[in-house]
Amino acid sequence: MTLEQFDRQYANQKPYFEYWFGTPVQKTMPTWIHSLLQKIIMRLLDDAGYESAAEVKLKISSEFQPLPDVAAVFPGQIEGPYPTRPVEVVVEILSPDDQFSEVISKCRFYSGLGIPNIYVVDPQARRVLSWESSESLQPTGHLTSIPVVDIWSELDRRYLARSLR
Repeated sequence: MTLEQFDRQYANQKPYFEYWFGTPVQKTMPTWIHSLLQKIIMRLLDDAGYESAAEVKLKISSEFQPLPDVAAVFPGQIEGPYPTRPVEVVVEILSPDDQFSEVISKCRFYSGLGIPNIYVVDPQARRVLSWESSESLQPTGHLTSIPVVDIWSELDRRYLARSLR
């Protein structure tokens, strides 16, 4: 399938699809915690000096056009409706239906696009993994300059507040 065919068929369809080397790949459906983590991470990235967005298509390559759960850039780097150059940060948040091998492949492709900061957030294990130059995911205590403990503290605060209502 060409990129043009993909755009015609899947551009406005939900759940979202990503374009992976001629193949449409459906994103897994997010859980409540997944969506809450997107919101928390975006706010923390914005507070750290980035501009962040959720589920925005990266049009950096004509072969691979993913929609990371969170993408972030330094202010003023986005010149159009979609990023066409590597963003500074991508974050993928695992959902129960995600295949870890696909997440690894996605990280490898992000790295190949020149994205310097690639993170995978695992809500069940309560850990953040960072993509390393050795092409592996390693546990990290920070998502850029953000302490991982801040992410989990905010999740606990918001989720607990919701369950107490």
